[in-house]
Amino acid sequence: MKILVFGATGMIGQRIVAELTGRGHEVTGVSRSGGPVKGDVRDTATLAKGHDAIVLAISPPRDGSDPEGPFLEANRAVIDGAREAGTRRLIAVGGAGSLKTPSGDDLVDTPGFPDIYKKEALAGRKALGLFREVDDLDWTYISPAAEIAPGERAGVYRIGREDLLADADGRSFITAEDYAVAVADELERGAHPRTRITVAY
Repeated sequence: MKILVFGATGMIGQRIVAELTGRGHEVTGVSRSGGPVKGDVRDTATLAKGHDAIVLAISPPRDGSDPEGPFLEANRAVIDGAREAGTRRLIAVGGAGSLKTPSGDDLVDTPGFPDIYKKEALAGRKALGLFREVDDLDWTYISPAAEIAPGERAGVYRIGREDLLADADGRSFITAEDYAVAVADELERGAHPRTRITVAY
């Protein structure tokens, strides 16, 4: 497939690019910093033409500015641009904050959720809401585990839907490498169109 990846130089984005490239897909990586291709989500309609799928691997800013407005605007721009370009397949790298905990509350609403991540988690939940209103694109919103960090590529993971996944010790974790495997698998298989899934060990 020909796949356009926004946020290609980020911690998750670069691993998605590496995984897709390693599988033989033709990847166009885009980032605001200029590598590999300098671009912006507002250019989606132009950049996505001729591509089979788009991966949106951007995250809300953590610089103290309002994370919600610009982030939601970026998500809308990609959705609208995908429509204009005729690219129906769209994968969004989501957050874990909107996943349900055993108490029934979203993770972001539970006591002890780190304040440093709260604003971006709330923005991510609103972005999920945007996708849930889209019925003319084959989108999949993929939430990681509560913890995601660089590590080893094991090539294994579990898939859930709305509930936070944790291991036998209660830890919710996945490496960025195996998250990228899950993104690539979903692009190739198209098993979960128009829904949110989560992946963890």
